[in-house]
Amino acid sequence: MRKHPDAPEFGRIGRRGFLGVALGGTALAGLGGNAQAAKDVAPLEEVNPEYFNPAEWAMVLALCDILIPADGEGPGALEARVPVFIDLQLAGDWGAARRWYMEGPHQPDADPLQGYQTPLTPSEIYRQGLAHFNDWCSHMHNAAFADLASDARHEAVAALMNEKTNLPAQLRDFPDFLLQNVKEGYLSDPRHGGNHGMAAWAYIGYPGARANFPSWTNPERDEAHYPLGPVDIAGERV
Repeated sequence: MRKHPDAPEFGRIGRRGFLGVALGGTALAGLGGNAQAAKDVAPLEEVNPEYFNPAEWAMVLALCDILIPADGEGPGALEARVPVFIDLQLAGDWGAARRWYMEGPHQPDADPLQGYQTPLTPSEIYRQGLAHFNDWCSHMHNAAFADLASDARHEAVAALMNEKTNLPAQLRDFPDFLLQNVKEGYLSDPRHGGNHGMAAWAYIGYPGARANFPSWTNPERDEAHYPLGPVDIAGERV
């Protein structure tokens, strides 16, 4: 899918704008504290992915770190374990397009307004998209993406997101899938692998899966600070 003509180029939108798009404009009112440490988990470099091979995993870690870096106001994508979310999605029903209509005819170069047109599943788009992008980086920057310096990584990701890496038509959804999945993994319930320790929810002030808020529905409290941290579906609290 192609970007809306009014969408800003990648690299010209800050973290608050990035999350504002993901949340449909929800106010970013952080709670002022970090989420409690969740159960001990292996460092991302030691994770055995369900779908990605080692080279792809290294690329996804680097891509996520560029899209939501650790040096911003809130947690970075790696701290939130966004790559784990993406890996599990690709290894599951979404990655295999099990609930999608995938019969032909296919016309990958059709107008994007006609919907999903490639015969490839999301997991296939990721695998081929990563390989194509890595080849592009090797040609343009003389190194694989994961081996690039920070400035070159930013330049390469900007080119990818701004449709300047010559992706073939059947892979044109790769940048959109990547950006969508990073947002989803950052803001999902932790049961899906991302948003580790509900750190992203705590950062934006999202209450999570609390059952009800009857004491907060009084209009007189509209301007009051909500003091409770988020709760996930499993009942864990921040």
